[in-house]
Amino acid sequence: MGRSSNRPEPLEHIIIDSKTIVITGASNGIGAAAARKLSALGHQVVLVGRNRERTAALASELKSGYFLADFSDLAEVRELAANLRAAHPRIDILANNAGGIFTDVRQESHDGHELTFQVNYLSPFLLTSLLLDRLVASHGTVVNTSSVASRLYGHLDLENLESRGSYTAARAYGTAKLAQILFTGELQRQYGPAGLNAAAFHPGIVSSGFSAGPGDAMRGVYQNRWIKPFLTRPEKGADTLVFLATTPAGTGWKPGSYFVRRKLSKVPGQASDTALSTALWERSKALLALD
Repeated sequence: MGRSSNRPEPLEHIIIDSKTIVITGASNGIGAAAARKLSALGHQVVLVGRNRERTAALASELKSGYFLADFSDLAEVRELAANLRAAHPRIDILANNAGGIFTDVRQESHDGHELTFQVNYLSPFLLTSLLLDRLVASHGTVVNTSSVASRLYGHLDLENLESRGSYTAARAYGTAKLAQILFTGELQRQYGPAGLNAAAFHPGIVSSGFSAGPGDAMRGVYQNRWIKPFLTRPEKGADTLVFLATTPAGTGWKPGSYFVRRKLSKVPGQASDTALSTALWERSKALLALD
């Protein structure tokens, strides 16, 4: 007969209230890893993916709901928001995890925006904006998956958000992730008093399907068979997302901040410029024709 133990469970393994957690980019990598962990903890996970087969398979595995959306199409993001609102009167956590880095040839989306800027920043901004009332009503949390590329390559120019002229995939990606951190801070300043919490985090350089497409700028790093074994496993990359989603804001972590490995981290230089974040917010609303 086994001996019982009085050792308490770790806090994140104790479910007090089941939350409705929407995760974009959930069909692969850290999105899928976070979904598995959060589902195992007893939360209602709602998957959002671009790939029908992978997203449906994970939804079947977790017995969870799912939606399909391609963030390179703003109409699909608007439809996604409408579907989420219809299906879920309460949304506690929105994890903006979808993203990507593309080729060193500048591309534009169907909507006429530089592809990296739209997929990594503008579409998540739109989705969050369209779900804001639900998130505020639940005193919810927005978790944005950012990147150390924001520090290494990012530089935001409000007069050239679309990366026209001299273009590299790394700079476009880093700038989009920098914009995401600025968005996180501004979201907290504007809606924190109403009970919303926001955070951004760097998951590490994760071994996943990221940058796996032919010609993708970082394919030589992420898909190199000699380098890939040394990259962060998706489960470890997802750990900070799970931490932010399951730990009380304010007591467990500082809202409006940027995290690496669960720890508060200094933001890239421009990300501390509140005037810039406010201007970016207004410019983003104008680009998306949001009131």
